[in-house]
Amino acid sequence: MSLVRRQLLSLAGICLTSVVTAAWVLATGPANAQTDFPSRRIHIVLPYPAGGVVDVATRIVTDKLSEMWHQPIVIEAKPAEQGNLAWDEVSRAKPDGYTWTFLGPATMTNPRLYANLRWSEKSFVPVGATVWTSNALVVHPSLPVNTLAEFVDHVRKRPGVLSMATVAGSSTALSTAIFLNATNLDMVAVPYDGPAVLDLMANRVQFAILPLGLVVPHIDSGALKALAVVATARSPLLPNVPTMSEAGYPDANVVAWYRYGVPRGTPRPVMDKIVAGFNEVMKHPSVREALQKQALQPAEPMNADELAELYAADTEKYVKIIREANIKITPE
Repeated sequence: MSLVRRQLLSLAGICLTSVVTAAWVLATGPANAQTDFPSRRIHIVLPYPAGGVVDVATRIVTDKLSEMWHQPIVIEAKPAEQGNLAWDEVSRAKPDGYTWTFLGPATMTNPRLYANLRWSEKSFVPVGATVWTSNALVVHPSLPVNTLAEFVDHVRKRPGVLSMATVAGSSTALSTAIFLNATNLDMVAVPYDGPAVLDLMANRVQFAILPLGLVVPHIDSGALKALAVVATARSPLLPNVPTMSEAGYPDANVVAWYRYGVPRGTPRPVMDKIVAGFNEVMKHPSVREALQKQALQPAEPMNADELAELYAADTEKYVKIIREANIKITPE
């Protein structure tokens, strides 16, 4: 064999090897990336303010998850535009598992209440469930009422006089709308991007349904008065306060849960790793105890399919509530 021919064959072998190697890299690169997840920082965009119950509960869970994965998890609060700003950003993020958001009732209701949104609940896939929530119907202590029935009677005698705080699209707003729809109460609605605890204590608004963990200290101090709780059962923190069902308004007893999602299109292996991470973290006694101190009920593990089924069922439930209670956003 001539020297030129041997050189040509050698060159051909090198080229063939390069092609095979390149093909192998292309075929296995994404798989390896999914297998190695997470290999860098994770970014969570929350639609509610820093310091609120959602923020606190998220940090309790993700601090442990970050410790377990040996990767930082950065939380950014973007409460503007009733949460729409946060959800719009995450819906357009790269679907690689490194950008998450909080999924709540407003994720499902806002697309029905606001025009021209670039996202909907279908823009996200749930990957973790952490807690079931409890809320309290609270009033300023200056109101001469001690029961829900007395409150209803008091407001009916003063149509359009009292003000109420509401966060559009949230479970508390849905409970409020159903309650007002059932009682035909006429109150002035004051919109907030987050809980209006300070304004309620200052008597700038007189009524609100707020997360139990936020208001219990103020109820205990006498700065607020609780008339009912939105929960599956009475809270051990307020054992003498009836549930909305016990007080005669079972349809307003809308109990929400905290879940987290990623942009649709995120690879299933990555989503499964996130789901497994949440489920593992929720087994830790320290995490469950910390969440319970926030008046939150820790959720039990769910796989990706179970999360998707519950997400779809919640969407149907909240859409029905919007329709039946005739909830609308009044343009400013």
